[in-house]
Amino acid sequence: MLWGGVEPQKGDIIFHSRGERFHQRTTGPCSWSLLGLGPEHLEKYGEALSGKTISAPAAARMQRPAVRDAARLRRLHAQACRLAETRPKVLAHPEVARAIEQGLIHALVTCLAARTRDDGVARRHHSRIMVRFEEVLAAHPNQPLHISELCELIGVTERTLRSCCAEFLGISPSRYVLLRRLKRVQVALRDADPATASVAEIASGRGFTELGRFAGAYRIAFGESPSTTLRRSRGPGILDPTFADSA
Repeated sequence: MLWGGVEPQKGDIIFHSRGERFHQRTTGPCSWSLLGLGPEHLEKYGEALSGKTISAPAAARMQRPAVRDAARLRRLHAQACRLAETRPKVLAHPEVARAIEQGLIHALVTCLAARTRDDGVARRHHSRIMVRFEEVLAAHPNQPLHISELCELIGVTERTLRSCCAEFLGISPSRYVLLRRLKRVQVALRDADPATASVAEIASGRGFTELGRFAGAYRIAFGESPSTTLRRSRGPGILDPTFADSA
């Protein structure tokens, strides 16, 4: 896994900020766990258990706790997940749930009180560029912007944008923009009514004017033709939970 262009090591913890926007990708099979704790509880338990004021950072950071502390947190989290999957009735007891929760919080606070892994000034600068990149794309959802136009709107050179995309996304900015636009078409096709909608109308409405090239790019990206996606459409107003999670 690469988070913000940085590869976490085993035992590292990403301490997310509130309302954070970031890029995360994988270069192969991987797994990670997620724990959530309200800001007020984080400060309360942080003070009580570590004697330190622990609050959500202004910008996300990577923590590197002691190996023993990280292993304990992973072990407790795995045990809680296994219990929820195999013996949910046991976990439904308030005393059991409270004991597991307290153990996880204590282990988490211990890890969050550890030293911060230095990710460098350059990475933080590149992260801000990527956030701006996404803002520009979101502001022009159906407009096929050229790289020069993107760079002008973001306020960076083409070389810098290419370097940031390679670091954070693993692909070029033009490839990412194309995949992003194709995904928008896929979502529209899956939500459309096959009886009244057409591929040409949906694609052209999202900036694709050369329908032959669009269809080829779509097939490469998703393994099927756009017309096949439309025929398998759920129709308007029907939510696919799996897609909702991945979106």
